[in-house]
Amino acid sequence: MNRHFLGDTAVLLGRSLRHIIRSPDTVITTVITPIAMMLMFVYVFGGAIRTGSDSYVNYMLPGILLITIASGISYTAFRLFMDMRSGIFERFQSMPIARSSVLWAHVLTSLVANLISLAVVVGVALLAGFRSGAGVGAWLGVAGILILFTLALTWLAVIPGLTAKSPDGAGAFAYPLMFLPFLSSAFVLTETMPGPVRAFAEHQPVTPIVDTIRDLFTQKPVGTGIWIALAWCVGILVVACVFANISYRRRIS
Repeated sequence: MNRHFLGDTAVLLGRSLRHIIRSPDTVITTVITPIAMMLMFVYVFGGAIRTGSDSYVNYMLPGILLITIASGISYTAFRLFMDMRSGIFERFQSMPIARSSVLWAHVLTSLVANLISLAVVVGVALLAGFRSGAGVGAWLGVAGILILFTLALTWLAVIPGLTAKSPDGAGAFAYPLMFLPFLSSAFVLTETMPGPVRAFAEHQPVTPIVDTIRDLFTQKPVGTGIWIALAWCVGILVVACVFANISYRRRIS
């Protein structure tokens, strides 16, 4: 690892975070959609959905947290695309800095911004009636899974950020990711779904991640589900990181 990597990443991270501070609407816009969905499901549809849970907001909050992350990483792709188009990457390449620090700065910026968004969503969920008796260890487990999931999707967002032809194209890839929780156990029991839809819902990454977070919140044994959730997160992270770095080397070569 380049001995200047950490210092270069810290400097570029500071640059990206200053952009967010100067444009707080980025975080605000990110949380509006998940919060609106949460309130709609809780106060409009929640009474008609049977999940076996005492509180529907407790049941569906894990899915809303994943939607929040999917919404947030679209801005990562957008910011990366705008940097590429502005020519700042070429300027960075002319400086004696670690090349990988440019991507890592965007990734860590996404992580910070998403953690802020998640905190806001959890705060609104508490106002809407969310309650959890989970201990510190369970909350740390939830935080760890959300951080790992954020890193995985962020590296996935780097790819369209580097390869898209327009700003809309860079951010639009996140829409299918935001839709994926609706085809999982995030909002309804998979047992209520028709056969093919149920098969897909039970074998896609969102369902084990949502179920694991929900079990941690409700202090239930997580069983093997947590390993499946972690395997999905790590698998997506590794594959996305490899292809993102390949795309980056091609773009700057």
